Amino acid sequence: MSNSENHGKISRRRALSLLGLGAVITQFSVGCTKGKTKVDPLEGEPIHYKKITEISKMIKSRQISSVELTQTILDRIAVVDKGLNSYVTVMMQSALETASELDAELESGKYRGPLHGVPVAVKDLLYTTNAPTTGGHAFRLDFIPSYNATVVNRLKDAGAVLLGKLNLTEGAMAGYHADFKIPVNPWGPYEPGESSSGPGVATAAGLCFGSIGTDTGGSIRLPALVNGIVGLKPSYAL
Repeated sequence: MSNSENHGKISRRRALSLLGLGAVITQFSVGCTKGKTKVDPLEGEPIHYKKITEISKMIKSRQISSVELTQTILDRIAVVDKGLNSYVTVMMQSALETASELDAELESGKYRGPLHGVPVAVKDLLYTTNAPTTGGHAFRLDFIPSYNATVVNRLKDAGAVLLGKLNLTEGAMAGYHADFKIPVNPWGPYEPGESSSGPGVATAAGLCFGSIGTDTGGSIRLPALVNGIVGLKPSYAL
């Protein structure tokens, strides 16, 4: 999932604000735009709402380091996600360590591609060896897989910085476990979507620049729809 809009027209966030639908995200954003949140001097827009393509160019040209960017988003998560519940696990230490390594690689001339140094997050259904994978189950709160999901390895190989694991319905089915907090749609009193609700909410709220969900019967497409972002269910085998 990713955040995307046409800067030549009125932005989605501005339109929602004018319609009075952006109250929730505005409320949480206000406290986070003070202090460490960076603003692009050309666009006047908070950096956490930039598209991956824009962020990628800024990192490659060294307008911003991956460590600076990762810390900025982690700071935002600490404030904003208290009310949105999109993350199950925030991988602060490993994210900053990875970002530092990627900055060093870029300094030495090694560039992995468009995701180099870009902070992203994945649904907590995808195995990670350095963080629990709950799958939305309370009995798996301490389950640490012995291997990474293929998509996680590919993100790492591409140079992405993994910020953490995102909330979901129990077993990626209908309904949330009673011990877990339910994600909150950042645009107002609307459903957050079902299975990949955490990725939908986190991406819409600028708590990552892109996210990985899973979709069997609409679990990426519905959260993308209700959270006002772009979601793609790739064709099988592609």
